[in-house]
Amino acid sequence: MKDVTRLFDFPYYQLENHPIEAAMVTKYNGEWVKTSTQEYIDKANAISRALLKLGINKDDKIAVISTTNRTEWNIMDIGVLQLGAQNIPIYPTISAEDYEYILNHSESIYCFVSDEEVFEKVNKIKAKTKLKAVYSFDQIEGCPNYSELFELGKDKSNQSEVEDRKANVKPSDLATIIYTSGTTGKPKGVMLSHNNIVSNVLGARKRFPLTYGDRALSFLPICHIFERVFTYLYQYVSIETYFAEAIDKIGDNAKEIKPHTMTVVPRLIEKVYDKIMAKGTDLTGIKKQLFFWAVEVGANYKPYNQNGFWYGLKLDIARKLIFSKWQEALGGNIVFLASGSAALQPRLGKIFGAADMPIMECYGLTETSPGVSASDKRNGNWKIGHVGKVIDGVEVKIAEDGEILVKGPNVMMGYYKDPEKTASVMTGDYFHTGDKGEIDTDGFLKITGRKKEMFKTSGGKYIIPTLLENELKQSRFIEQIMVIGEGEKMPAALIQPNFEFIQEWIQQKGLDIGKSETEISSSIVVQERIQKEIDQCNAKFGKWEQIKKFELTPEIWSIESGHLTPTMKMKRDVIKRKYNKLIEKIYRS
Repeated sequence: MKDVTRLFDFPYYQLENHPIEAAMVTKYNGEWVKTSTQEYIDKANAISRALLKLGINKDDKIAVISTTNRTEWNIMDIGVLQLGAQNIPIYPTISAEDYEYILNHSESIYCFVSDEEVFEKVNKIKAKTKLKAVYSFDQIEGCPNYSELFELGKDKSNQSEVEDRKANVKPSDLATIIYTSGTTGKPKGVMLSHNNIVSNVLGARKRFPLTYGDRALSFLPICHIFERVFTYLYQYVSIETYFAEAIDKIGDNAKEIKPHTMTVVPRLIEKVYDKIMAKGTDLTGIKKQLFFWAVEVGANYKPYNQNGFWYGLKLDIARKLIFSKWQEALGGNIVFLASGSAALQPRLGKIFGAADMPIMECYGLTETSPGVSASDKRNGNWKIGHVGKVIDGVEVKIAEDGEILVKGPNVMMGYYKDPEKTASVMTGDYFHTGDKGEIDTDGFLKITGRKKEMFKTSGGKYIIPTLLENELKQSRFIEQIMVIGEGEKMPAALIQPNFEFIQEWIQQKGLDIGKSETEISSSIVVQERIQKEIDQCNAKFGKWEQIKKFELTPEIWSIESGHLTPTMKMKRDVIKRKYNKLIEKIYRS
């Protein structure tokens, strides 16, 4: 086969080079069900034939909404794309109103949903859209099942038309519109061509030590371009791809399948670390001492034996006695974890590196398909606290104000139906990321903050909130933090305490504090303890940057409550509105 140039070429490339029995694996009723490369392609072709019979034309839009990653999503993806139509992936956790907006804005005419909960949300707004029908992957009463399309596509007499359609899809054609979760305003539809994404997959191939026959556990939302690119990459390299049952089953699933790799977001790593630390705190005697000694060794880790012989000896002991158990919790075979979406705390980068589960930080945006840079643990291309080197074929320059500008085959076609917004983020061929960064003398990119999130106090001093937030999120007492103070006399913070950890802390200390979220957030004892964390953080920053006041919020910040985007980024404007009274208390009381 010639080189891969379109997204649907990936499974055919796999079939020709290294077909595998477990190309896609999903768990149904407690059993892992494997789909081979050949079956994957056969089913995708059946979907294509059925869609042709339903009257799907080139450039028609088909929405797919799935609560979890699963084989069916990928079959639909290939079945849609090889007809020259577009896959419109939608986050399952957004509101019914957002479903309505995206379905209408994209002009989707069919929608495929994973389960009853998503079906009910779509059904509420279906009459206000152009949808002709909704199909489900699960068996749902009152909803046609997607297996009906296999029956419709059983007759192969129109396969020649599928082949014609495939042949006429150009690499420069639109493949998908991804609606960014957006921290403010309505979602923007990012148009990505086949070439945008394919070029990124091929660039990523050179950065990650993946080997034919390895296993990957996939659980980050596939509607997000980061996970989607890795899924195509797994197909390209013939990696067995297992789809996790749910976010809370990752540990169990990892022990079952023993994956070699997973993609992660920093928030997940933070939660895994907190659970490990909680178990360590429960230990007693010599076991507890050894545990925290190993963590301390890990906190000083540097790749490539930079710390010398004596440190290497201690690290070997820590790995054998303590960190080997951490590895077992994720199946024992992890070669690397790829992290995207937000900045990883350097401390966690060091500790997981010491535990021999290196986290390769990547950087990118939906608009850049997404990869701009990636770390590679081989050949000295990994530096903790940085997001790797720029991938082949992509060009990065730092503007005078520190903004990262990106040029390359990965830069989007534009925002759907919004040429003005597209023009506002482009200077010639360069895309304005809105992120600030720097490239060191070794060529490593470091993200220093978000341009829009940087603010000025009334005293004229610039504050980069993410620097303070990332420092404080290392505290086990703090789950989420948002630094505020634009136009005010000083920086302050809204903090969501780590309620789970603090409940354990209260019990261990024998403190007379209630365990409810409201009681914890209003406790003077808890506030004083968190003040110590703030004081430690402030010592690392200039006087003008230091957090002078804070308030604890009584709720958990979540996607469902609107605090966070589906990729776990803070919706700063929403959080400010929700806690306006607390902000007034900070600055006006």
